[in-house]
Amino acid sequence: MVADVIKESKPRMEAAIEDFKKKLASVRTGRAAVSLLDSVMVDYYGSPTPLRDLATTKVTDAQMLVVSPFDKSQLGAIEKGIRNADLGLNPTNDGLSVRVPIPALNEERRKQLARQVQEYAEENRTGIRNVRRDANDKLKKMLKDKTISEDNERDGLDQVQKLTNTYVGKIDELTKAKEQEILNV
Repeated sequence: MVADVIKESKPRMEAAIEDFKKKLASVRTGRAAVSLLDSVMVDYYGSPTPLRDLATTKVTDAQMLVVSPFDKSQLGAIEKGIRNADLGLNPTNDGLSVRVPIPALNEERRKQLARQVQEYAEENRTGIRNVRRDANDKLKKMLKDKTISEDNERDGLDQVQKLTNTYVGKIDELTKAKEQEILNV
């Protein structure tokens, strides 16, 4: 019974970690990375479409991304989508592809990105704590329904807390690493 609650909580906490990793990948660090454009949506014949469905993106050097659309008529829409994505990027259309120079980060922008990483971290810590709350509620309900003993409930609560601490620790490690990457010039 207690093991089932733990087994059910683990994948939900793991999902919070994966979500956090995806958010971190979209945070710009001053180096070109294909994942930087993952969140870009392009107006494709009236419907918002992810950029990755419309074009290939490659890194040509540390400061340049090149987006090559499958349909050349969409160059303008792709350029507009990247510009409107609020990533602080200024793409240029050369007729065959969209070039996206990655500007160096100034100190103010680095601090702003570090704050954004902290916000993402807190959102995901809260998600993990919500999973803990749900698991604790299930354990307390089991005790109330007399399906587990008080000792089992206490052990279960301890296991859920240890699991929570492990996953919050992972979030903290990822946050610290990303902040170092952002703040180191």
